[in-house]
Amino acid sequence: MRVLVIGGGGREHALAWKLASDARVEKVFAAPGSAGISQVAECVAVGGGDIAGLANLVSEIGIDLTVVGPEAPLADGIVDVFRDRGLRIFGPDKRGAELEASKAFTKEILVEAGVPTAAYGKFRELEPAKKFARELGLPVVVKADGLAAGKGVVICQTYEEADGALTSMLTAGAFGEAGATVVVEEFLEGEEASFIALTDGKGVISLAPSQDHKQVFDGDHGPNTGGMGAYSPAPIVDAAMADEVVATVIQPTVDALRGRGIDYRGVLYAGLMIKDGRPKVLEYNCRFGDPECQPLMLRLDSSLVDLIEACIDGNAQSTRAIWADDAAVCVVMASGGYPAAYEKGHVITGIDDAAALEGVEVFHAGTSRDDGGNWVNIGGRVLGVTARADSIADATQLAYTAVDKIAWKDVHVRRDIARKAISPNAT
Repeated sequence: MRVLVIGGGGREHALAWKLASDARVEKVFAAPGSAGISQVAECVAVGGGDIAGLANLVSEIGIDLTVVGPEAPLADGIVDVFRDRGLRIFGPDKRGAELEASKAFTKEILVEAGVPTAAYGKFRELEPAKKFARELGLPVVVKADGLAAGKGVVICQTYEEADGALTSMLTAGAFGEAGATVVVEEFLEGEEASFIALTDGKGVISLAPSQDHKQVFDGDHGPNTGGMGAYSPAPIVDAAMADEVVATVIQPTVDALRGRGIDYRGVLYAGLMIKDGRPKVLEYNCRFGDPECQPLMLRLDSSLVDLIEACIDGNAQSTRAIWADDAAVCVVMASGGYPAAYEKGHVITGIDDAAALEGVEVFHAGTSRDDGGNWVNIGGRVLGVTARADSIADATQLAYTAVDKIAWKDVHVRRDIARKAISPNAT
């Protein structure tokens, strides 16, 4: 089997790495891929936005299965085009991808399905949005409705902050069309968890629970990022909680989508807030999380191809994922200044030394090679240093041992990844 992974970030590196180890896979391609991904796949210079070009590529080089990494091609309808051409692809169609492309659509589905979530309102005008924020009380959450690369959510502690966030989105166009509609939402307290499932539009295959760290600084302070680290399993989601999430969140969502005539065959990622043993949905994504995908791929004992094909073929109900009885932790190494402006082109040292540690994989999210063959940073999130060990504590220690072997100018790393799992009372 020849498999194509669309994308070029850390998530796609992890997917390509896992697929390359599959006995059924002859060769993995990545479009456009990256210098880091080229270590496990052949990269082809076709971007995720060139849907016609990707479809032509798949036909020309004989790809048997395409796996879509990022959300944008899904929102642009790549699955619809591929299906029309009889090409085998994993992911929801354009209508299904609205679950991530529009937070307002997600809220409609959640309410329709009876899934627990925060109170909300959607707005295109500034003054009604400001008024509703005051009705909800503080803190209050302001979200750009559309895709904003994980940065369109602002948790506001004061009404001045809420007014500023709303003004930046609705008046100043901070996120372009993605912020032309906003969702103003009740702030939910508790502990966050990521619950990712695969579905064929009827049944679901649950993946191991994980937990992301969105804020840029230790202690969950600072602006939201695309994710500064993740670990799996997440102790807050035990077996009983996982069953409850499937029964009260995932399955009702799948059923509601099917009720609208949406044939959703892909990843269903619920961002949860859990308090007093009860989960509520913060948001949905329609692809593997980044960086949650990295530790999940290290712990997954099943063939990823088998799981994906079960969903494409309508066999999710009779399929389950097998997981190693250990833990994995991913620590993201970022460029100084991220998620705001940052410098590129700094030489990175120590990657090979870190990757040589047993149990460690270094996934590349924003790197390239310079003319001298050195690794350099070209993105905000640069590396996902991921370690697997017997326990979360051991995996965390191993991940940071690997992190400390890597250096470049102005590198930024959170130093508290997985602390809540190791010390539940930590803040």
